[in-house]
Amino acid sequence: MNKLSKLVCFILIGSAVLLAGCPKKPKRPDPSATQFGSGSPQLNSTGVDFGADAANQLESNTAGAGHLDPANLERGVLPTVYFDFDRSAIKQSERTKLDEAAKKIAADYKGKQILLEGHCDWRGTAEYNMGLGDRRANAVKEYLAKLGVEVIRLEPLSKGDLDAKENATGEEMSKDRRVELVIIKQ
Repeated sequence: MNKLSKLVCFILIGSAVLLAGCPKKPKRPDPSATQFGSGSPQLNSTGVDFGADAANQLESNTAGAGHLDPANLERGVLPTVYFDFDRSAIKQSERTKLDEAAKKIAADYKGKQILLEGHCDWRGTAEYNMGLGDRRANAVKEYLAKLGVEVIRLEPLSKGDLDAKENATGEEMSKDRRVELVIIKQ
């Protein structure tokens, strides 16, 4: 091969690599669509699946499982639990909120399903934030289950950073790191 053909080959290969570039981020789901009953196993801290049967029964209890109608969700009745940056452990100061929420669920919302929406701030990849939101929601689920709330009534859902304000201030980001307890009206 002469020098010219080597140069042309090098230019073609270099152009192909540059044009291919990095893969694009996957398209994110619509943040207003709440998916219910993902069917993925729910593991506790020991790695034991405590939610597969519960998820199946929950889907049958919520006729037409899948997307939930926002009009069927009651927000703001139960407290929101906040988390530290990049953490899914429930802070001691937030546990009293969950203690009160468990009492209120038992007294006022017998038989109602509770959606546990895990949220994150805007930092991090979409995939990482979806996982972190899931870990946060499952931490709240496990804590409420220890307080006597039936696991069958608790459905964790990660929203990741779908509802987060991008380039938010530190105070705004601290409000994005949360789990919202939402009553599902039936």
